[in-house]
Amino acid sequence: MIDQILIQSADEMRAARLRTKVGDLERALVVVESKELLAGQKRGIAAALVKAKAELRQLEHLVHAGRIRLTALQQRVKKVLAREHVSSFVLVETGGDEASPTLQWHVDTARRKLLETTRLGRRVLCTDRHTWGLERIVHAFRGQWKVEEMFRRSKKGGVVPWGPSFQWADSSLRLHTFASVIGLMLVSLAKIALGTDASPRVMMDSLGAIQATLVRTTTGGMGRRPTILLAPELNEEQRRAVEIFELARWMPSLASCRRTRATKAAA
Repeated sequence: MIDQILIQSADEMRAARLRTKVGDLERALVVVESKELLAGQKRGIAAALVKAKAELRQLEHLVHAGRIRLTALQQRVKKVLAREHVSSFVLVETGGDEASPTLQWHVDTARRKLLETTRLGRRVLCTDRHTWGLERIVHAFRGQWKVEEMFRRSKKGGVVPWGPSFQWADSSLRLHTFASVIGLMLVSLAKIALGTDASPRVMMDSLGAIQATLVRTTTGGMGRRPTILLAPELNEEQRRAVEIFELARWMPSLASCRRTRATKAAA
């Protein structure tokens, strides 16, 4: 029996669930169709096709000039077609002998259209959570993907980079990794609390821009000069962050900034 549900989110998704056996195990297979994923895959295929066409034209030139042998031609054609889904709709034929190879190719638009309508934009999820609803299963897998993506970016030097690590002892490496994971967790919790669609880097740059200016005044007398904190200019997202994280407890000038803006808005 197949259940269907329409999940409303930033992009419209459809999901269908089928309970079946995977080997000897009873599993629920969930097929998720996403317009956002389909659009991204189409862009990727279009970019891959542009590169494939350029390389195939170059191979044609080498064949006509007699500057490539059949074995090398076949190896390069195989490399060209290894790009994502390109081999599904780019048809290439090589022939001739080793010294005088031939090359013919064309893009089959019908096959490309069939690929877009039958395979692209879909993911298949496998789970043993038979009591969960479709929406919960999809959100659980998306949450897992986001965690993996955060760690992947961390290794490449993202918002909370793991490296460079100048540690040699196992205990120091464990402590360094633990601190990185805590940092990733705090960034994720801040993003959830703010409910923003911005990337973690953009969000952290916006939060880091919440700064007050410390001005030292002069009285003309002896002793330490008094200081004054000037309230910063905040945008809407920064004002929301000040309220959610109660930053005025550590920077009272932020509270006065909010009250001033509220008064102006009321006037």
